[in-house]
Amino acid sequence: MMTTPKRSASTSSPSTPPLPPPPPLLKPLCPPRGPDSISLLSDMKLGLVTLACVFRFFACPSDCAPPTCYSRALGLSAEVMTLLDRIHTSPRTITCADVLPVIFLDVHNSCVTTKLRDFLYVVLNHPDPTCRQLPRMVLLKRKVQNLHTIITRICYRDLVFFSDDCEAIDTGHVRPHYAEDRLQLLQED
Repeated sequence: MMTTPKRSASTSSPSTPPLPPPPPLLKPLCPPRGPDSISLLSDMKLGLVTLACVFRFFACPSDCAPPTCYSRALGLSAEVMTLLDRIHTSPRTITCADVLPVIFLDVHNSCVTTKLRDFLYVVLNHPDPTCRQLPRMVLLKRKVQNLHTIITRICYRDLVFFSDDCEAIDTGHVRPHYAEDRLQLLQED
């Protein structure tokens, strides 16, 4: 049997360079202490604060001011109108919508309080008990109750009514509202 001579581990071939030491597996959690580390930490904090401010400014611009009574009433009336449109077009709730009166909400109309009260009465006392328990009808009831409460109690003196056209809430057709100077011009012509 012929055996090959074994090379010793200390000898290496002249063509391959030695391998670099492996990187450390654990990095230090805290930065090194010293005069430069304090400025590094303050720069990191300043960068995080700046990033948070930029995110707040660009990502959430609608939350700059708290909602007022007027803005909440406007938003809730738009939500009720959107929900009513869904109820009138959805196959599950279209039969329930036949009983509901037609309403076009305008928070600038002084008749909105009485029309909302009448509409809420119909929604609460719907003749079909299964319609009263449908999720969209329950949501409509809650939103109309909230809007009625906001207009009649919470924002009672804050809202300004520009018209008292009760037909506009029923039909959606608003008659033009002329100021006194505009009326004088119309009378002169």
